[in-house]
Amino acid sequence: MVEVNERKRRAAVHAALGEPARLAIVDALLLGDASPGELGAELGAPSNLVAHHLRVLAEAGVVRRVRSEADRRRWYVRLVPQALAALSPAAWTQPVTAPRVVFVCTRNSARSQLAAVLWAHRSRIPAVSAGTRPGPGVHRRAVAVARRHGLTLNKRLTRHVGDVVADDDLMVAVCDNAYEELGTERRHRSASILHWSVPDPVRVDTDAAFEDAFTEIAARVDRLSAAVDVPIGDSTTESSRTDPADSPG
Repeated sequence: MVEVNERKRRAAVHAALGEPARLAIVDALLLGDASPGELGAELGAPSNLVAHHLRVLAEAGVVRRVRSEADRRRWYVRLVPQALAALSPAAWTQPVTAPRVVFVCTRNSARSQLAAVLWAHRSRIPAVSAGTRPGPGVHRRAVAVARRHGLTLNKRLTRHVGDVVADDDLMVAVCDNAYEELGTERRHRSASILHWSVPDPVRVDTDAAFEDAFTEIAARVDRLSAAVDVPIGDSTTESSRTDPADSPG
């Protein structure tokens, strides 16, 4: 019975992906989350048609909607990784080129810090973290969860995104607040920005919440690092692009 149910689930996923517009939605969500309006703009499709496609994908367990932690009137759509375990961003998406990745959250105290340190262990491309409203230091539970996984965070280092980001960087906003605070102007000016709607573990402030955030960020870093490479002819090295202050401490 389990095998039959699993086969039905897989068939539902294949059926949902058997329509070009729905496959385009999945392609758009492989590396980052998006609002229904953003998906409609990318597809050039009216909102009612996008809503229909999203409903089919949700019923098949391929996507789910999450409410923005910043503006509670907003909704974002995200992939359910388990439903698409066989999809590889490296094979399904156009390669993303960037000399450096900048992970951004609001306070630069947890999610962006974890993303940057995880990235450093997955990719040769340098990465830094920053905040739209950086706090005085890295959250103690972020330091602790990193340590439990054999990683080290510099607990004294937080920075403002305006002091860090360059035009050719790939920016990854790892929270709704940062994504929305960056604003439409910045998002339209730079095509190199992704959004990860990762719930804020600081709001819950438990070890379990930080473990959940770490697990989700690690999975997203794995997917993104498989799809990003340095631009052709770029001789940038990690030592030349990474701020010396990024060293653990």
